Amino acid sequence: MNPSRLPRLLNLISATGLDALVLNPGPTLTYMTGLNFHLMERPVVLIITLDAPPVLILPELEALKLAQSNIPLKGFTFGENPLTWGEVFRRAWQELKLDGKNVGVEPTRLRYLELRLLESSTTAHFVNGDAVVSGMRMVKEAGEIENMRQAVRIAQEALLAILPSIKPGKTELEIASRLTARMLEGGSEPEMPFSPIVSGGPNSANPHAVPTERPLQNGDLLVIDWGAAYHGYFSDLTRTFAIGKVEDEYHLIASIVEQANAAGRASAKPGMPAGEVDQVTRKVIVDAGYGKYFTHRTGHGLGMEGHEPPYIFAENTQVLSKGMSFTVEPGIYLPGRGGVRIEDNVVITENGSETLSTLPRQLQILG
Repeated sequence: MNPSRLPRLLNLISATGLDALVLNPGPTLTYMTGLNFHLMERPVVLIITLDAPPVLILPELEALKLAQSNIPLKGFTFGENPLTWGEVFRRAWQELKLDGKNVGVEPTRLRYLELRLLESSTTAHFVNGDAVVSGMRMVKEAGEIENMRQAVRIAQEALLAILPSIKPGKTELEIASRLTARMLEGGSEPEMPFSPIVSGGPNSANPHAVPTERPLQNGDLLVIDWGAAYHGYFSDLTRTFAIGKVEDEYHLIASIVEQANAAGRASAKPGMPAGEVDQVTRKVIVDAGYGKYFTHRTGHGLGMEGHEPPYIFAENTQVLSKGMSFTVEPGIYLPGRGGVRIEDNVVITENGSETLSTLPRQLQILG
């Protein structure tokens, strides 16, 4: 871990008017400590304050992890009886002297279980700490970008390996399962950003379709949305294929989406609002007459989570800066017929952006 992370986090906590930040298992806790915990029925809470060493409340069975942390931690452990957990939480908070203070939490991570234990242990005020977390993780270090580059490589090689087997009669589930297996064989960690989306024919008009037993048929569009994991960092890619001969309009919308994807990626640079990438991308599709069929934002941040800031939607005023990473994934979806999406992974550089993904974007015919 970069040793500057803890001082940077403390500066962000102070700058946002907070006195401490609470984290439970997830990417930010791992980012700060190098430790991995599963969300389970036993609570785990990391408390980082301005005036004392960080405290980790955790089960006794996980106590050996304290010595593996990248930052010094004071541990408060509890046993298996839930009736004793509250007392351990109270002891930790009494030592930290945070009663009446403002403590930030991750709004998309903190569960009711931990919140109730926290609220019953202190009079601290728990508030949204998202600005601290986003400010900490949104700009990627060089090593993080390299991990993402490797996650892209693994994902791309896996898809290329299975493409020859995709033909009429193969089901969406078969293709998704084979793709997952190839990513694991190619070096992906088991905890991937999501299960592959493999959607053919009418299902491809649903951006977040779930693979089914439907067999591919000649004339189908096939959308494959997939990603791998490497050292805790993710890739997230989409390519669209034609199964045999398809309608002329499908070739048309594929060309429009390809142009929109290229425009969005080319526009991305430091100093511009994130929303402008969406506007540039969307304009291509709107100008072609298919605006109402592009039903989602242009992209989302990418790193230790499949979806994280910055979010690429038209109204987002977040200014892009070097090291920010996100997807550019325009689509056109014709209800009941088929859809096209092309998704790439982009990193903001000193003067522009770099696209980490390199697979062809044209509509490729399979089968």
